[in-house]
Amino acid sequence: MLTMGVDIGSTACKCVILENGTNIAAKAVVPLGTGTKGVSEVVEIALKLANVQRSELALVYVTGYGRFNFPEADGQRSELSCHAKGMKFLVPDVRTIIDIGGQDVKVLSLAPNGQMTNFIMNDKCAAGTGRFLDVMAGILDKKTSELGDIDAKAKEVASISSTCTVFAESEVISKLSANVPLPDLVAGIHASVAKRVAGLVFRAGVVQKVAMSGGVALNKGVVRALAKEIHSEIIILDDCQIIGALGAALYAYQEIMKQKNKE
Repeated sequence: MLTMGVDIGSTACKCVILENGTNIAAKAVVPLGTGTKGVSEVVEIALKLANVQRSELALVYVTGYGRFNFPEADGQRSELSCHAKGMKFLVPDVRTIIDIGGQDVKVLSLAPNGQMTNFIMNDKCAAGTGRFLDVMAGILDKKTSELGDIDAKAKEVASISSTCTVFAESEVISKLSANVPLPDLVAGIHASVAKRVAGLVFRAGVVQKVAMSGGVALNKGVVRALAKEIHSEIIILDDCQIIGALGAALYAYQEIMKQKNKE
């Protein structure tokens, strides 16, 4: 039995095809977000990788920022519940999940059985999000994906005191004019993000094990800075970007099982 989960984010679309609720048959990520052709592309790629047709899927669930823009889905689930379910599937003893998305930051607290007991969100300000890093990378004339490697060369961490994206932008430009070394400046940007996110983590409560999902988890500089701020190791999976889509596929499978049990 095949189920599909689609996670339509603000900056990327992710898709997972799950076989019998246990095996990931295909996974795909396209760096195009809601309102673009990204969702159709990511679904097409996943279907090709699994070598199946849409008609062979038992159920398709969608989640994410743009979940209301995918009428082809059979149902939808919240980002919070999907990230909790997807991460619990891959890291059974996870208790704290940090998801830094393109537009928001989510921190989830889970009970030992995987039930979500608390969550904190920051969706009112771009500071601490992937968008903040995109803006900073643009100022530095670098790709966002390059920032982690640049950070690794830092000898000091430049102080970025502003938490507001607009003011931080001015601060970074000022430090560039003052010839602050680029690696030190990038490390400072990452530290700024980490402090912002750490505030949310402490409000939710830090309980081991801690794992991180979302594309920003691929930035080793942010992960290092955040681990330092919250005084905890952070688990980073190779599949950190597909956690939400995996959770949606798991919910689809769970729904199929419920229907079968009623029969």
